Amino acid sequence: MNDSTELQPVLRAHLQVMPLWDFALALYVREGIEDACLTLQDDAGVDVCELLWHCWLFHAGVMFEAEPAGLAEVRRWQAEVTRPLRRLRRTLKGEATRRPGVAELRQTLKQAELEAERDTLARLEQLTFNANLRRLPTPRPTLVSHLAHILKLQRKPHLRALHSVESALDPSLRPR
Repeated sequence: MNDSTELQPVLRAHLQVMPLWDFALALYVREGIEDACLTLQDDAGVDVCELLWHCWLFHAGVMFEAEPAGLAEVRRWQAEVTRPLRRLRRTLKGEATRRPGVAELRQTLKQAELEAERDTLARLEQLTFNANLRRLPTPRPTLVSHLAHILKLQRKPHLRALHSVESALDPSLRPR
């Protein structure tokens, strides 16, 4: 058995301390995260579930040796299920203020979108436990540089949004 094989159970155990769904909920409610996530989603096309997944991995000090098998299927689910639900919910926003029935439908769509995202996070977590993991390099990169590389982000507004995410994960990095 090599060092990499022996390391896998240790890394997985570290991730199981806080399941991805719990981590995502706890992070998303922190100051600045929702705005940062929506900026990255709407302006850069970043999948927020994947962003939160990568934050979870980074927070645990791990990364993938290679893109995990099954990620394309998760992305298909997001494209065919989650994004259409979000699009419909957003489309109904204006009309929902004038028509109670539309407001109720919009709330149902919002709940369905949340459940689709929860399923996405469960799928991503499962991919993680079936993939080969390794520790983040030493010295450890910043979350901003790590995510900018993974998500292929270079524009200043997107990097600022990543800084907001990093500050929420590690309050000691907040500007004073």
